[in-house]
Amino acid sequence: FFAGDLEKIVNLLLSLLSVINNMLSSPPVQESLHHKRSLLLGQTEDARELKENLDRRQRVVHSILSGYLAEPQLQDYRRFVSTKPSLLIRQRRVDDLIRQGEEQLARLAESLPQEMLCHL
Repeated sequence: FFAGDLEKIVNLLLSLLSVINNMLSSPPVQESLHHKRSLLLGQTEDARELKENLDRRQRVVHSILSGYLAEPQLQDYRRFVSTKPSLLIRQRRVDDLIRQGEEQLARLAESLPQEMLCHL
């Protein structure tokens, strides 16, 4: 029984792989992928330039603050600046999870019979 199921799964995966390979070799798909690659390369270059500008501005702000803040306060500033990006990433993940949960809850509520919703 297990061997038969395993064979079916392997055949299905091989079939899917064949379909994917055929799709990737078709000219319209390749053209689309090349276009997306070009867009991503452009965005990568834009991001690199933004990062360089941000680094320059950060150095300027740091040099100004170093004239006004004591070393412990300056260390707090550096810690804040180094921690901020990871906190923003975490916040975005949490927001995405909340949004997904709300969407699932809405779909669940839509799938429930109307009389069950009245009792909740």
